[in-house]
Amino acid sequence: MKTEKTITYFSSPGKENTKDCAEIAVSRAKALGIRDIVVASSSGYTAEIFFEAAKKEGLHLIVVTHAFGFSKSGVQDFDETIAERLKREGVTFVTGTHALSGMERAISRRLGGASRTEAIAEAFRRIVSVGTKVAVECVLIAADCGAVPTDREVIAVGGTEEGADTVLVIRPSHTASFFDLQIREFAAMPRDR
Repeated sequence: MKTEKTITYFSSPGKENTKDCAEIAVSRAKALGIRDIVVASSSGYTAEIFFEAAKKEGLHLIVVTHAFGFSKSGVQDFDETIAERLKREGVTFVTGTHALSGMERAISRRLGGASRTEAIAEAFRRIVSVGTKVAVECVLIAADCGAVPTDREVIAVGGTEEGADTVLVIRPSHTASFFDLQIREFAAMPRDR
């Protein structure tokens, strides 16, 4: 049996693809009967756009933010006012250590070299797209925090620097079971990184 589906390719990565990604994510979720959309959002911009798209269809939005201290020690990058408003609307927020760097990055920064975990992250970034790496990492973080199940598919969304430019269908896993994670579909991605 075969299935043919549409994949949207953006000419370049970036924030300008965010609204299209939200529409694509919701459409693919509806088509596949997927309830959960996992989206990376560092400031709140992407979370707000995806919330507006998802709420119309009754989909559950899980927003994965940067860990505290990502940009500046002790500081959360995500806009607190936006977070409070979206939480009141039922959006789940997850803030955790980056699954594909975390402690490994600290060792590399201090001692040099690169770890196997960072090599996996770099492979995603260079061979596929930055958004693919981000989407996969956010699903791992969300699964580790118990925000998504590992026995059913989710829509996963990532981007390059700001906004969203990649939409995937993923069967999640926990970080400790990374190789059980499956990217099952690409719904959207940039052609050039």
